Amino acid sequence: MLGGTARDIAQAVQAGYVTATAVARAHLDHLAAVEPRLQAYSRVLRTEALTDAARTDAHADRASLPLAGVPVAVKDIVDVAGQPAMHGSRALPERPAVEDDPLVAALRQAGASVLGKTRCPELSIWGTSDDPDGTTVSPWAQGRTAGGSSGGSGAAVAAGTVALALASDGLGSVRIPAAASGVVGIRPGADLLPATMRDGDPHWFGMTRYGPIATTVADAALALSVLTGRPEFARVAPVERPLRVAVSWRPPAPLPVAESISRSMIDAGWLLHSRGHRVRRAEVPYDLSTTAAVLARWTQGAARDVADLDADPRLLQRRTRVHAGVGRALARLWPVREEQAQRWRSKIGPLLNDHDVLLTPVMARPQPEAIVWHQRGWLANLTSNFLAYPFPSAWNLADVPAISVPIGTREGQPMAVQVVAGPGKEALVLSVAAQLEELAPWRRHPQGWGLPDRAVR
Repeated sequence: MLGGTARDIAQAVQAGYVTATAVARAHLDHLAAVEPRLQAYSRVLRTEALTDAARTDAHADRASLPLAGVPVAVKDIVDVAGQPAMHGSRALPERPAVEDDPLVAALRQAGASVLGKTRCPELSIWGTSDDPDGTTVSPWAQGRTAGGSSGGSGAAVAAGTVALALASDGLGSVRIPAAASGVVGIRPGADLLPATMRDGDPHWFGMTRYGPIATTVADAALALSVLTGRPEFARVAPVERPLRVAVSWRPPAPLPVAESISRSMIDAGWLLHSRGHRVRRAEVPYDLSTTAAVLARWTQGAARDVADLDADPRLLQRRTRVHAGVGRALARLWPVREEQAQRWRSKIGPLLNDHDVLLTPVMARPQPEAIVWHQRGWLANLTSNFLAYPFPSAWNLADVPAISVPIGTREGQPMAVQVVAGPGKEALVLSVAAQLEELAPWRRHPQGWGLPDRAVR
């Protein structure tokens, strides 16, 4: 079952064709073989994964477990019992978690085996996933980063070490790694999978939510159903009526967009047009105040994280110290207020009301090179992130569902489309993503990683 979809693995284990233990061993062995190149994991949990698998094999009703035997990975910001959550930092105290986070508990209760914790940048601030122990690369382009901040999760799935991964998204951190590694990642909207601080306050002032990464839309939907406790998400309904589709590739600031990316957006629009949808180019009403509101939450949220996580400021990376310092200064001069987000929601309301879905790019250009970004300065990191990933963060501010789905390859690299819809329309973005998947199937795993040559089916 190495390289199989989560649904295929679960069905095989449920039916008794293969044991969860055999699945876990195969994926752990594959992980050990590719990790020196991939560097997606901060911790591999071999013993724990085999314990999870044995529990599934002993379950009296394996057929009732939606993720029976499915290997999963968890971003290293989420509590896994007995392991510290280090948030990509050496400035945090190394305290093992007393118990699983409820999301990890939900995955295990569904029959999944947790193989490890995945690499992320310090405090999940950046769009690259490197720490002092390694730099996660895209399996499609080992000279380029796997994105961030959930780059370890995206690369782990794309290289077939796990079928699913749990990630988080405060500025695009599920969708960016999904796009960089040619897989699927969904950030749900308001009321679903919120990330919180220790005192219960919304993380990054409500911009951060957890979301799954998978190689197919169906697998992402299955994981979302388990994580949210909403079984209706598990079945992706076909699109049964013509939709009003807006397509836009103008970024929030006057930045260049690679021709291969704008061309892919046009292709996506034509594909949906071929199925009878009413597709038109539209302009998203970005403005400077929206960018400023995102920047305020990004920096001030990081400053709050330093205190919330008991980070030792002396041990923080230089780029993080500067970022948090900017946040503290902005908190005095221009503090975060809810009306900033409300203004943006009101501004995009007509666009989302007049269209069922909006398609945008995820990235404006190929992701940055896989270098040691944590040793670079704050301005270099800020500029690199802003130039490469200008599109996703506005939808975090709006707090609406958004999914990144591959749309083929150009020049050997995966292209991706972001599908956005209004509040509460997670099922719709999954359905549209699934239709794009049907119209433009992709290789689920790149060549060169010892996996079967499988396309989406």
